[in-house]
Amino acid sequence: MRFRLRIPQVNPTVMEVPTECPYDGCEGRHFKLHQKGCSKPLRDMKYTQVKADRYECLRCHRTFRVYPQGVSGAHCSDTLKGLAVLLYILGISYGGVEDVLTALGCFLSKSAVFRDVQAAGEQARKLRRRWLQQQRGQVQVMGSDVTQVRCAGKSMVVGISVNGKDGFALDISVLDDETAETLTSWLQPVAELVGAEVLTTDDADAFKLVAEELGLKQQLCRVHITKNVLNTIAELAEQAWAMPPPPIPEGLEVNANQLLEDLAELEWIILGHPGSGEKMLEKLHLRYAHAPAPRQGETATIWYRMRLLTLHLWNHWKKITLYQRWRDRDQEKLDETNNASERGIGWWIKDRYRSMRSYKRKQSILNVSSLLAWVGAQPTGYNLAAVYAA
Repeated sequence: MRFRLRIPQVNPTVMEVPTECPYDGCEGRHFKLHQKGCSKPLRDMKYTQVKADRYECLRCHRTFRVYPQGVSGAHCSDTLKGLAVLLYILGISYGGVEDVLTALGCFLSKSAVFRDVQAAGEQARKLRRRWLQQQRGQVQVMGSDVTQVRCAGKSMVVGISVNGKDGFALDISVLDDETAETLTSWLQPVAELVGAEVLTTDDADAFKLVAEELGLKQQLCRVHITKNVLNTIAELAEQAWAMPPPPIPEGLEVNANQLLEDLAELEWIILGHPGSGEKMLEKLHLRYAHAPAPRQGETATIWYRMRLLTLHLWNHWKKITLYQRWRDRDQEKLDETNNASERGIGWWIKDRYRSMRSYKRKQSILNVSSLLAWVGAQPTGYNLAAVYAA
């Protein structure tokens, strides 16, 4: 995880003239200077006090302060808050941030650091929602995945959806479970808003149901599929080589040697993704289609496992190889993996979480992950002042 951020600076000489009344319910746009040069005590790396101006709204006749750049109504400057937030997202604990700032001569309690991080996370979520409204119809490929973190002694499911092209996080949410119904309720509004056409996921059955429910084409992660199939092939080959060879069920016209040849062919299909792969899988499946299912309490035979494996790949071959046929508006090829979502989980959810015992609040999961995802995707020199803007 790499951040190249700019910490907001205090500039006592720069003060913007107000353009709208800060009070709820008042839409005033005209003001007069009520008091100039009000003293404002400040906790900062450089300044202990700045001057603020007080204006009166000509509509509601209430007054309010306007502060210099990098200063708000809070006791701490945006510089100090920005440094605290940056230290935290880089992996230092709340207490550790307190120790660092104290050593620099700017005491900030770990409770204050916690509040600043949470406030920045809340603002990052607002910024993402505004940005997402601008992505209407702009994201053709959406990736999605789920992971789990501990919160107050319980395991919580966290879902992430990303732009499948550049990996920018579209949404991060804490979910009740990993069922298809929950995943559909979560992903549907995001997919409809951005105009998604393709959903890239791992091989989980729940995501297959989501894609069908939302009417999206689906690309199953080639890496997941290949790894799982090769592991199964290795297990079946080991059983086929056993002495004595596994008994052949009645009505099944195969033997151990034929099985080994079929496993070799299956390995070639899953690694090479040939254009005739679907027909080859159909042929393989029909060879094992009459393998009997195990009775209650029995273990599935090697023949029945081969039947299920070939059927699964045959049924989902179009989803495994969608990348060979689908192109976006710019005629760019679809990524055959779900790496964009997995990177999002690693960078924005898991990386910071690894140094914790667990979260204590569900809201903290959202705030910290959303903050990391937002600032981590910004260009070099992004000003952290944006996560303190009203």
